[in-house]
Amino acid sequence: MIEKMKFRGHETFFIRKGWLRKGIKNVLNDATLFVNKDKLPTDVLGIGTNMVKSLRYWLQVVGLTTEIRGEKNGKREQIITELGKVIYENDPYFEELGTLWLLHYNLAKNITDATSWYFFFNEFQMQEFTKDDFCLALKKFISINSKQEVADSSLEGDFDCLVNTYIARAKSNPKKVDPENNIDCPLGELNLLDIKNKKDRIYTKVIPPKASIHPLIALAIIVAQADNAEIKIQTLLKEKNSLGKIFNLDMISLLELLNKIERLGHISVVRTAGLDVVKVKTKWTFLESVEQYYRAINNVGGEWNE
Repeated sequence: MIEKMKFRGHETFFIRKGWLRKGIKNVLNDATLFVNKDKLPTDVLGIGTNMVKSLRYWLQVVGLTTEIRGEKNGKREQIITELGKVIYENDPYFEELGTLWLLHYNLAKNITDATSWYFFFNEFQMQEFTKDDFCLALKKFISINSKQEVADSSLEGDFDCLVNTYIARAKSNPKKVDPENNIDCPLGELNLLDIKNKKDRIYTKVIPPKASIHPLIALAIIVAQADNAEIKIQTLLKEKNSLGKIFNLDMISLLELLNKIERLGHISVVRTAGLDVVKVKTKWTFLESVEQYYRAINNVGGEWNE
């Protein structure tokens, strides 16, 4: 059984462009920002009360901050994570695709606080689906794995937010969007979800463009997943929170990505004698792999070879 699941922590708001930078910048100035009664967070951040709650939630579930109770005053404090520090130092405006993949990775593996996102990428098997398909499957998952009672409206709200996380609103609701009001979620740039049939509201999971995933970002995920120096390719493809699951990869796209990492000398792919395994040669940790990614893209204009 899963002890804790969370739904609608986003207050119906998906991540807006500029939110994460604004959040981290102000948390660095005041760790008690979200509970400080002397400096109202709505005034500091320039957003409404529910949006403040949403931003507080998003900063945590994408792995940028964590909350602790301060020893001196007992107030809840937002602390920047080690990953958050590395990202903010190297990509303070959250513009790099590698940064977006890292945020997505943390979000999609967060079973306790972003349960619907975890379920969608790790458990939900349908390639093409409607809102009803997703909500019915999620409801069954909850009933099997938890004692929680969750309202249908919460599941539907999570689905709508998830769709708006990965699909531009101009595409999903063109009549309701002012073309001058750019409030899309930056994770939409990852191209993980699309609309198959607008009339019937059928959606489809998408294999992202192969050039969008930097091999060092993929290496970081592999290092995080591998308990030792060797891991099966099938495990990378199908295990929960794996590179294949979280990044919507099929076997062909996974092998292409593994070959890129192998050419950099960080792994060796063994597909002889029925092994089909990846041997990790690098000694880097997940965080060190992320740091190496930023070093790599900052060379010669941040470009890398296919």
